[in-house]
Amino acid sequence: MMYSSRRKPVLYFKEDRRLFTGKCTVFKLFGLCLLLVVGSLLWLQLSCSGDLGHAAAEAGGRAQYQAQPCPHDKPIPGQDNPAWGPHKLALIIPFRERFEELLVFVPFMHTFLNKKRIQHKILVINQVDHFRFNRASLINVGYQESGNDTDYIAMHDVDLLPMNEALDYSFPEEGPFHVASPELHPLYHYKTYVGGILLLSKQHYQMCNGMSNRFWGWGREDDEFFRRLKTAGLQLFRPTGIKTGYKTFRHIHDPAWRKRDQKRIASQKQEQFKVDPSGGLTNLRYTVDSRQELSISGAPCTVISAKLDCDLDDTPWCQFN
Repeated sequence: MMYSSRRKPVLYFKEDRRLFTGKCTVFKLFGLCLLLVVGSLLWLQLSCSGDLGHAAAEAGGRAQYQAQPCPHDKPIPGQDNPAWGPHKLALIIPFRERFEELLVFVPFMHTFLNKKRIQHKILVINQVDHFRFNRASLINVGYQESGNDTDYIAMHDVDLLPMNEALDYSFPEEGPFHVASPELHPLYHYKTYVGGILLLSKQHYQMCNGMSNRFWGWGREDDEFFRRLKTAGLQLFRPTGIKTGYKTFRHIHDPAWRKRDQKRIASQKQEQFKVDPSGGLTNLRYTVDSRQELSISGAPCTVISAKLDCDLDDTPWCQFN
């Protein structure tokens, strides 16, 4: 028995070596070509990674899904289908260093909107300057950079996912439509809340002169925008007939490890409750640092890296110091 057990491996290896010796056959050539093709595809897949994928790895690898963004050359099927209607949505995402959430958000929303047969493009407005985060100004940038092929916008937080397919993302013909209404949002329930997800036609956003650029740091900019809607004489609409309550949205932000910048510096404490009567689109100042067309898990998006400008005499709280 001992002799037999030692001989079997020897015979096996001799037979294995004969695969690469002797006469060249069609089967051997086919196998070699197949190995080369598989190897090339594997190398392409591993090498196809964009800036977002590298940044997500640097952030600690906390992404819930593995998705590697790659530049896309061809439009994804189902995108920009004229049969879906005459309107096209610009989904504007104010963004800074929240790559894990973005890798989940983009493919989720692309699939969600395709199911609802809504023509759309996803614009990630990435703030790359050294100032504090300014959500309102980034939305203003998104409006300016959204192009003539879109006629309405969605001001959309990257950490809020709609879980009920009955939610309406269609063109808000009658007036601004607050998708993340207070009775449905998992966190904010006061009556004047218009943050999270708000749809407006470009005409109505222009009537409001966009959002105020004075809100550096987190919070209050959407409360000021509610007053702008009233000043412009626009009626606000919200979802009806939604039965899922606070489970209508999934909030994927984790405050335990990603704290928001809620500091109030110097006169910012008094200024945050005031109305900005003239600021908005008319005094927005920014430069586009780069524009990248990416695909995340097959979902196309445009990442616009923007540098905002700050008047230190007017809003010195745009800096931490």
